[in-house]
Amino acid sequence: MWQFEHNAKNQGYKTIAGVDEAGRGPLAGPVVSAAVILPHDFVCIGINDSKKLSEKKRDAFFPIIKEQAIAVSTGIASHNEIDQINILQASLLSMKRAVENLSIMPDFILIDGKFNIDMDIDQAPLIKGDAKSISIAAASIIAKVTRDTMMKELHKTYPWYNFIQHKGYPTKAHKEAILKHGPCPVHRLTFKGVKEVNHGR
Repeated sequence: MWQFEHNAKNQGYKTIAGVDEAGRGPLAGPVVSAAVILPHDFVCIGINDSKKLSEKKRDAFFPIIKEQAIAVSTGIASHNEIDQINILQASLLSMKRAVENLSIMPDFILIDGKFNIDMDIDQAPLIKGDAKSISIAAASIIAKVTRDTMMKELHKTYPWYNFIQHKGYPTKAHKEAILKHGPCPVHRLTFKGVKEVNHGR
């Protein structure tokens, strides 16, 4: 999990950040990215892609990463921005914001996925990077737990959609709730499963 960080260090880079996002697939809520710079002696057994971890494990790793990391930050693109510029562009924008929000600027970024972000910093996109790079894996956990917490808060305002359960993802129950109640103010109106219902009203 350290291979890409070590490669960057061997090329002369000193401060390497891992960047990942959570929330590309949901029908509601923001997309949230995280950027994490880890110390070279960081140890946390079992850290992996957040999608492969249980919620309990993610919640346990979250404070460990926050405590031990050299720098951690998040960046958000709202449901409105997603509708305006599309989910890919919004994801990249949230990643850029996450890096910009770091207390220390990295000189190299490892990014989950196949796209660079619009920043004047050397970077390497890694497909399935959250399973290959410890920094990206740590960022994936920060992004996922942060977004899940936001969706639990939104559940209090819009309880009839049950965001606390599915976090806005397109489950059968969520789609049925949209059909019954219509979209709420945090739904992504350009997404399949929402726009048809919205247009029909």
